[in-house]
Amino acid sequence: MTVIYVITTGGTIEKAYSEQTGSIANLNSKIERYLQLLRLPDSEVNVLPLLNKDSLEMADADRELILATVTGLLNENAPIIITHRTDTMVQTGLLRKRKPLDIKVPIVLTGAMAPLGCDANDGLQNLTESLFAMSLLSPGIYVVMHNQVFPIDRVRKDKELGTFVTTSQNGMK
Repeated sequence: MTVIYVITTGGTIEKAYSEQTGSIANLNSKIERYLQLLRLPDSEVNVLPLLNKDSLEMADADRELILATVTGLLNENAPIIITHRTDTMVQTGLLRKRKPLDIKVPIVLTGAMAPLGCDANDGLQNLTESLFAMSLLSPGIYVVMHNQVFPIDRVRKDKELGTFVTTSQNGMK
């Protein structure tokens, strides 16, 4: 049985329509409900709801909390997926450069450009691809989005294209 941890932090992948406000907002975690739609034989997926923040609310203290949670899970020797807002997921993934980790498993950050449950959403695809990537990736930190895998130090979000693109080692295109 393969054990995988999924740390949820909010962002677009977790947003839902609020009838009270008429807006899309982070109301509650939806990842477990979507995981139940998938066939994951021989996998034990443990969801850890850590944050449920809107994309614009993520702060350095939140990134430190994510890093501390990942550090605590590394002793389990199980792959980790972090659902995260797309605008700052690279920034969160690069925290390990300031605080080196002894990484012996793949750690994947993923998210969505459109909320799960909305037409043309990419969240379930990205979550599914992240789960699949766990069995293929070597230890390290990656972004998995739109049928692509990027090492964390060679990726950036391209807002014009609405996806992620490869960069050079220093983060410049």
